[in-house]
Amino acid sequence: MGSEEGLEQSLLSEDQHIQNEICRPCSGDGSVDINGNPALRHHTGNWKSCLFILGTECCERLAYYGIVKNLVTYLITKFHEGNAIAARNVTTWQGTCYLTTLIGASIADSYLGRFKTIAVFSTIYLIGMLILTLSASVPALKPPSCVGIACLDASTAQYAIFFIGLYLIALGTGGIKPCVSSFGADQFDDTDPLERVSKGSYFNWYYFSINIGSLISGTLLVWIQDNYGWGLGFGIPTVFMALAILSFFSGTTVYRFQKPGGSPFTRNFQVIVASIRKWYIAVPHDSSFLFELPNATAGLNEIRKLKHSSTYKFLDKAATICNLDVKFENSLDPWRLCTVTQVEELKILLRMFPILATGIMFSAIYAQNSSMFLEQGMALDKRIGSFTIPPATLSSFDVISVIIWVPIYDKLLIPIARRLTRNERGISQLQRIGIGLFISILTVTAAALVETKRLQIAKAEGIVHEKEVT
Repeated sequence: MGSEEGLEQSLLSEDQHIQNEICRPCSGDGSVDINGNPALRHHTGNWKSCLFILGTECCERLAYYGIVKNLVTYLITKFHEGNAIAARNVTTWQGTCYLTTLIGASIADSYLGRFKTIAVFSTIYLIGMLILTLSASVPALKPPSCVGIACLDASTAQYAIFFIGLYLIALGTGGIKPCVSSFGADQFDDTDPLERVSKGSYFNWYYFSINIGSLISGTLLVWIQDNYGWGLGFGIPTVFMALAILSFFSGTTVYRFQKPGGSPFTRNFQVIVASIRKWYIAVPHDSSFLFELPNATAGLNEIRKLKHSSTYKFLDKAATICNLDVKFENSLDPWRLCTVTQVEELKILLRMFPILATGIMFSAIYAQNSSMFLEQGMALDKRIGSFTIPPATLSSFDVISVIIWVPIYDKLLIPIARRLTRNERGISQLQRIGIGLFISILTVTAAALVETKRLQIAKAEGIVHEKEVT
């Protein structure tokens, strides 16, 4: 009887806590509105602001995939590059798109914040799209067409203008890629239980919006590029990039903003240096003796404090207070004494390395969707009656699968998984990654078998080194 009363009291207490969180007028995570005032819950953030972000991402991804999905075809048919060179150029460009995310993330965290970083790099992105469209539209900037079997190489100026546009796009998309998804996550308050659950759904629908843009690019846009010309085929993605910028700025008054917290690279290096400088100091057994800023000092960011973990104990030396630190308490040196939160940030990064290493191989294979897999499609008989399927459309089966499964996953599978696992996310992030990698192994195996068979036929027919003239 007593246990039932205790359980009932606990549930009432939890309900009261949730109610108090919901009734609080301002968000509890330190976010502010466009004017720098504490963000009001009912006027900013949540799904009302995320709709603009999802619209932005859908249009931006449509623009990006409108370039990348058929880029290898453009290089082969218009610049007359061989399969290997074209695939290498596309893969190098895609790799640059991901490497430039380090630039965007650093600028957003250290100086501008996510909103301004997205605004700046979106403009660079649009300029790159305009240059690329001009290079495919203006006769003097276009590579020469083949005459019979004779194909002239593009001039140095034509190559230069094309690749300037292409790599401005890489800089633009890399600058906004690490900011858009996290800016959307900023619209949900982690201190509110209901908004915290909505944040998990946001990432599902964020991925859904990406694939809507990808589907349109991989079907309609690539067909236009193959049948109506590349000027129009690149011009349409440029228009959608302009729409992405318009959608993004339309939500300015309802967004929640997080102030820049400083460079994570600097904070991580400070922990490493402080740990080495305190090599000889013993870490206290009680973690409460480790250094952390008091709530009054932490201010709005106190909610983002990280709890101490027992892994990588050597790094705890950076947060261990020694006599020298006490002596200069009023002018603490961040290269000698770091907070527990700062130490835990580095620990999280170190724990992520095995997953990052796994992701490198996955990304290298996934990149084949836009290069070697498309070149496989170019060698197939793609006719269905009088209609010819563009080779780039073959990659849309992946997108269609995502579009079908995301709503089923979010509305059906996750609620069932929550009941079974008692986890508010349904299944853990690590389990999701593991399931995805296992399925990826099956798909790559199938692609390898197809390529092996294709090469056998090409060798038997003696056409391995023949080049298609267009």
